[in-house]
Amino acid sequence: MNDQPAVLKAHVSLNVHNVQASIDFYRKLFGIEPMKVRQGYAKFDVDNPPLNLSLNETDLPVSGNNLSHLGLQVASTSDVVAIRDRWRADGLTPRDEMQTNCCFALQDKAWVTDPDGNDWEIFTVLANVETNTSQCCAAPAEDLDSITSLSNGV
Repeated sequence: MNDQPAVLKAHVSLNVHNVQASIDFYRKLFGIEPMKVRQGYAKFDVDNPPLNLSLNETDLPVSGNNLSHLGLQVASTSDVVAIRDRWRADGLTPRDEMQTNCCFALQDKAWVTDPDGNDWEIFTVLANVETNTSQCCAAPAEDLDSITSLSNGV
């Protein structure tokens, strides 16, 4: 018997410079309207994937540097392409990264960047692999060298 409580959905709270610019971006990213908008605040209650996303406007320094990236995993490459194409149709500028070896998996993915520099990926795992041959999850090149050394037992 599992006594673990069921998690309803993940919650991510992001500090943003301009809540309206972020609302516009996330409306396009998820294809839905925010469920709550207040002065300096917005909340998206996303059904697919289950996510509670809060946007908090701040005057503090905000950049994507404190977060590696955010992502949405889907079942197939056709799902990646469909969502990427919707993003493009909604005015975002996605970039493809197909057949990439990242995080010890062969993946197809597309990326977009929000107004504050946070990268979002839509991805599917095609196969698990034993080594990485490209930059892992957009890690800087110097980090990749240390990751490669560790994975090779050096």
